[in-house]
This record gives sequence, structure tokens and C-alpha cells, in this order.
Amino acid sequence: MNEGVHVIDANGTTIVYNQKMTELESMTIQDVLHKPLSEVFAFPDGQESTLLTCLHTGKSIRNTRQTYFNDKQKEITTINNTYPIMENGKIVGAMEIADDITKMERLIRENLLEKNGSRYTFDQIIGSSGAILDVIESAKRAARTSSSVLVVGETGAGKELFVQSIHNASLRASGPLISQNCAALPDSLIEGLLFGTARGAFTGAIERPGLFEQAEKGTLFLDEINSLSMPLQAKLLRALQEKSIRRIGDTKDRSIDVRIIAAINEDPVEAIAHSHLRKDLYYRLGVVTLFIPPLRDRKEDIPLLANHFVEKYNQLFQMEVRGLSDEVIKFFNEHDWPGNVRELQHLIEGAMNLMIDETIIGYEHLPLHFLRRTPAAAIIAEHEKQPFLPFPEEGKPLKETMLEFETSYIHHVVDKYNGNISRAAKELQISRQSLQYRLRKLGIRG
Repeated sequence: MNEGVHVIDANGTTIVYNQKMTELESMTIQDVLHKPLSEVFAFPDGQESTLLTCLHTGKSIRNTRQTYFNDKQKEITTINNTYPIMENGKIVGAMEIADDITKMERLIRENLLEKNGSRYTFDQIIGSSGAILDVIESAKRAARTSSSVLVVGETGAGKELFVQSIHNASLRASGPLISQNCAALPDSLIEGLLFGTARGAFTGAIERPGLFEQAEKGTLFLDEINSLSMPLQAKLLRALQEKSIRRIGDTKDRSIDVRIIAAINEDPVEAIAHSHLRKDLYYRLGVVTLFIPPLRDRKEDIPLLANHFVEKYNQLFQMEVRGLSDEVIKFFNEHDWPGNVRELQHLIEGAMNLMIDETIIGYEHLPLHFLRRTPAAAIIAEHEKQPFLPFPEEGKPLKETMLEFETSYIHHVVDKYNGNISRAAKELQISRQSLQYRLRKLGIRG
């Protein structure tokens, strides 16, 4: 057979397990046969095996999608038809016929990502810190339903990655993901954009569906929801509660089937206190609330993120950068990252634009504007003796600046060889006598 067959007895113990099922579940017959089903496979919280459900209820289950894990924690997704086995009116077991949709689903998902513009999935969220892993787990649970989600996080923390991942992991993945930044347009335009317009509603108005209608059977992502005016927030609340909208200038309501995910870049409590967000809208949107941690609260993820961005720009720029120097990693750990992951990404891109043949991003490759505003004063002080000037004073004469650089560079090389003039002169590619002359002239002790 080209389908998997799994049969359990009245105790939930496997008595038939065919070869195709071993392929679908990446198991061996010995792993499963004559063992209780509940001890071999794991199911997400609140879910039960369709086989065990059928055994307990005595009812057939047709064409049901099920996702679960084998004993190696590998995720399996199948479409099952499950039937009770009866003898003299008594349930003596259950049989399941399963089709593998894991590979098919992956191909469909990849096509959908290209089609609806939602490129990210949970697998692409980078981080191993407890802070980010907890949010990923909560987001995965939220993806199983169609409840509204409120994503809270600072600018650049990665809110849209979570929004796209939730959409792509949900049953609405085949539908559109429509995104709109509410701060990008004034209320007069946003209202028509969200709800649509009827012909003749105002001068030049045409019959046009809004974003709610365009997102039918899919997800509507509203970023910076706190930038909407209070009247428009009230209209949005009504649409969420009634599951219907009315185009501007129209006289009839239109039913909608849309999941709403909203994002806010400030604490919701503070937003309510400062009249940026209606309390009732917050309660309606925040059925599930995800707080995306800022980068400063998960600095252990910085090396992973940095290496990811290095690889990304290696491909774009045709470079072979291998990573960051220890001093740069230390420097990054001292920074507060007000721009979060987006700031780190732009910093890596900027540094690689300043590189030529180097393979390691060093302190000297970091953009000047970043060095000037970083709070890592201790690291800056540590590099005052390095063979470069991080940020020369504005307006200083070139001659004076060059003298300071020469002093710093010679001091660095001499220190590097613990005062050995001959070895320092060799690296500087000048004679020993010339180096001694410069040391006396610049007041450097060798």
C-alpha cells in the first residue's frame, strides 16, 4: 500500500504497523509494534491522537490533519482516516490510514511565501536565549487559532518576523497576508484604505474594496496601531466585534473573515494612559499578547545574529568575511542597542562596506557615527592606544591630526613587541635608526 496503516487494540497498544507508516514517521517497526501508542508519540498540548480519540468514542474520523512528534522529537504531519474496529457491538481496537503531507505542505508553503509576500517562518527567527525561545513558543501556540494577536516591541526588535511566522504556521497560510503601517498615512486616507469606498462617497470616489476585504480568509497586519485617532480606533473595534465592515459612503455592511494581528512600539499600559490606545480596543486585540524582547535583554544572541548577517552580506557583496573580532564582540556586548536587531544588521552591512580584503570585522570597520554615540566608553578608552583614531576632533588641523596618528601607531607597534626596537622597525618597514629618531622626536619611550 502507498498509505500508512496503524492499528491499535483496546488497550491502545500497536498490533499492526506497516512499512509505509515507518517511512512517514521515521520509525522502525520495532520502535512501535507491541508498545502503547501514548509512550511512543507526543502530541501538542490539548491534543490527542486521532487513533486514541476514535478508540474512546467509537466514531470514525475522516480527512483530519494531525501534527505530532516521534520519539526523536521529529515533527510529522499526516492526513488521517480513522475507524473503530467493532466485534459483537464492542470496540476492540482502531485502525488509521495515513497520507503524508509534510513534504507536500512544505512545497505549498514555499510557493505561498513567494505569492503573498510573507517570507518568514519560525525556523528563520534567530536566537537561542530563553527570552526569545519563550516568545517563539507562545507565538506557535497562537498560530493554531484565529484569535487576534497584539505584538508589543521596540522598533527593530523583529515584530514583523513574528507576524509573518504566525500567519505562515496557521490554517490561513493559503490566504493573503496584508500589511499596513498605520502611521504612514493620515486618518483621512487610512480609513478609506482599511474599509474601502463606495462610488460617489466623495468627489472622485470609486468602488474600491479596502484592506479588510482584500485580506479575506487571511491575515491583516496593522503596524503602529497606536498612531490611529480615537474615532478610527472605535470604528476598528466595531469591525472586530461585528466581523463586518461598511465602505465609506455605502449603506450596507459586508461580512469579513479576517484574522487581525496588530503591533505597537510602546507599552500598552502607557499607550492607554497617554490616550494613544483605547482600552476596549486593547482588550479586544490583546487576546494573545506577545512581548518581543529588545536586543539588550538577549545579548547572548548577538554572535548568532551577527554571523547570520555576515553570511547574508557575503552573498550579496561577493565577500568572504569569516566573522567578528573578539574586541568587536566585546564592544557589541557593551552597547545598549536602541535600534535592536535592525541596528545590528545595518551596522554589519556598514562595516562590510568599509572592508576591502580583510576577513574579520575589526573595530576600525565600525561606522564613525556608531562609535560617537555608543555608551561603551571603557572600550573606547581601551582602544586609545590602538593604531587608529576612532573619532578625531572636528576642526583640528590635518598636520596635528597626522602627528597624533603617527604617535599612536608607533606607540602601538613598539608596545606590541615589548620595546624591541629592531622587531618594531621591521614591521614599520623603516630602519632601526629612523625609528629611534622618531621615538625621541615624539617623546615615546622605547
